[in-house]
Amino acid sequence: MDTTNAPQIIEHLNKSLNFTPFVTRWIPGTAKFVLCGQPPKANGIIEILQLNKTELKTLSSIEQPKGIKCGQFLDNLFAYGDFDGKLKVIDLETKKTTFEVKAHDQIINSIDTCFNIGAPEIVTGSRDGCVRVWDPRQAAPVVSLEPIEKDVIPDAWSVAFGNSYNDERVIACGYDNGDIKLFDLKQNQLVWDTNVKNGICGIEFDRKDIQMNKLIATTLESKINVFDLRTFNNGYASLTHEGQKSTIWGVKHLPQNRDVFATQGGDGALNIYKYSYPSQRQIQDAEGKPKGVIGKLELLNKQDVCQQPISSLDWNSDKLGLACLCGLDQTCKVVIVTKLNLY
Repeated sequence: MDTTNAPQIIEHLNKSLNFTPFVTRWIPGTAKFVLCGQPPKANGIIEILQLNKTELKTLSSIEQPKGIKCGQFLDNLFAYGDFDGKLKVIDLETKKTTFEVKAHDQIINSIDTCFNIGAPEIVTGSRDGCVRVWDPRQAAPVVSLEPIEKDVIPDAWSVAFGNSYNDERVIACGYDNGDIKLFDLKQNQLVWDTNVKNGICGIEFDRKDIQMNKLIATTLESKINVFDLRTFNNGYASLTHEGQKSTIWGVKHLPQNRDVFATQGGDGALNIYKYSYPSQRQIQDAEGKPKGVIGKLELLNKQDVCQQPISSLDWNSDKLGLACLCGLDQTCKVVIVTKLNLY
């Protein structure tokens, strides 16, 4: 890997914490971000931090009854899942809870939101094996995907919305047994599933608000799985790439360029990748039916930014290359990735 002209990963600001952070998300349209986690006494905390010249300034802190494992913005509100299986939507300005439900029997591992077209919805995945879709205007789930076998219940580790254009919408679910399931909310049916042999720690569409294009799933055993979702032919064209020598906790696509993404290493490393499309994305199979062709991945650069796993990462949608992240070494950092405009 030649990094001479590659994007450089520069640590801009950092802050030590007195709790274990699991979530960091930029507040849309601002230079502030939220940081959520679990202090030693096992309650929950939401901190709002602001970039302030040479430091990260804590503006406010909101205590919650239980530790917070995952969170995502639903327009200007913040939705999160806690260690007790509760889903809450909170207004960070007034600190008032606008929606609360006992969503799962056990910890909520992952959450995603969608509100660009149609009803605002939240999807949650839990240790109880269930993936549920919620409309914050009603208490009952819109969709509940339950495990079939009660003896062996797979842990739902990651969930993501995608294909959200017109009145279409799908969810991708990743499980600890390596299963990936794609569920169409309009058709109300499972449209595709596969198994990649390793637990799915992170899953994300390159864009949630367009026709399905690519899906990336990161796993235990340092694997990155890329699926081209434009052409279905007994499955989707895919590639498996071995990333850093550790579990890859998550993936985040660059808001300004859907073919560049970062992965969160269990070794504390931040890796930046570029996906390149093939000369032809579709060919004919032996029966004359269209078949997808997968491209290739290129590692642009990598850097150790934490001493323990990076638990969360979020790109800023307004400033190219600006990202906030947090690690299990109880630190949060703001990093700048340069030269991304060249890709």
